[in-house]
Amino acid sequence: MAKIFLVDDDEITAQVASEAFFDAGHTFGWLEDGQEALHTIRCRRPDAVILDQRMPGMPGMELLRELRRDAKTTLLPVMMLSAVASQNDQSIAFYEGADDYLTKPFDAELLVFRVEELLGRSRRVLAS
Repeated sequence: MAKIFLVDDDEITAQVASEAFFDAGHTFGWLEDGQEALHTIRCRRPDAVILDQRMPGMPGMELLRELRRDAKTTLLPVMMLSAVASQNDQSIAFYEGADDYLTKPFDAELLVFRVEELLGRSRRVLAS
């Protein structure tokens, strides 16, 4: 069981993801605002974070940069989940430190699978 945070301003995305992660046995939290998410992640560090690329306030890419700058969250597994599907945007996300990128609309089971893969890789890195 892992604690997963989704940072996304879309309620439907949050509902679909929430059901999928709960069904898979994980704890799930939804945050709508990047600035609030940064504070919450620093205080209640999750096992993985899923970020929307485009949100009002602090966009996902900016939040990703902040997470990578902080020693406490620099190794935190982060997946971008976005309707932005261009190869250029995906390349920038990976350059900024994203561990994976999935486009919307998405398959809920694939989302859970990919996050669980990130968690497995993260555990192996930390164990070595």
